[in-house]
Amino acid sequence: MSKLTQPISQDLNITATDTQPNTKISARGVDVFYGAKQALFGIDLDVASRMVTSLIGPSGCGKSTFIRCLNRMNDVIDGCRVEGKILLDENDIYRRSVDVVQLRALIGMVFQKPNPFPKSIYDNVAYGPRIHGLAATKDELDEIVESSLQRAGLWNEAKDRLSEPGTSLSGGQQQRLCIARAIAVSPEVILMDEPSAGLAPKAAEEVLEMARALTEMGTTILLVEQNVNQALRLADQCYILAEGRNQIDGKATDLLGNSVVADIYLGGKRMRKWE
Repeated sequence: MSKLTQPISQDLNITATDTQPNTKISARGVDVFYGAKQALFGIDLDVASRMVTSLIGPSGCGKSTFIRCLNRMNDVIDGCRVEGKILLDENDIYRRSVDVVQLRALIGMVFQKPNPFPKSIYDNVAYGPRIHGLAATKDELDEIVESSLQRAGLWNEAKDRLSEPGTSLSGGQQQRLCIARAIAVSPEVILMDEPSAGLAPKAAEEVLEMARALTEMGTTILLVEQNVNQALRLADQCYILAEGRNQIDGKATDLLGNSVVADIYLGGKRMRKWE
């Protein structure tokens, strides 16, 4: 476990573990309601530790709704209700004693559209470590910023521009800055909600390859991705959702050869209703 995440895990009252292979996040029977409308129906899903798990499906099937359950972002939506069980390292993240701010440090998120803060490149990355008290000195904070930008593959491009606004970067660079910002508090899990959407092909590929690189550094990734072929090639495990329900899951390499998946997602055909 990273020394930076140790205090966060303790404050959250969740005991993290380094043992592997294991399940980092487990969801069982997850239902989500927006008022009287039900969006998710009995979702069962396991996210393996230090691996890439991908979640794919047609637009509106509930992918983003589900991953927002995992760091309790749905808490801020009026009328949203989550039922079922979601465990992080076998601990219920919806129990009353959980500090949601600390939970979101353990489970970081990269959104579909790059959303750098209206701050300098340096301050974008330093923001999280500052509010969580992860650096005692300016030198320690500098080290976190540099390390995070390096892990996000942005250091060489940004090291001479740290005082410039984060919004001055290109779209792909902004997304990598957002990844660096998430990395800076040493999360154990990063949720990526279509991080390559709207990016040029090369930039999109760089962002997706970053997901794989992060697992090699000990981070667990749950990836929602619009490029199904790329998601299946990148991931270890994959779940397919449609109409708010689990449809198919398995090893990503197996799903690449699945005729139903190939017909719907890899053959250019429109999504049909699952039977």
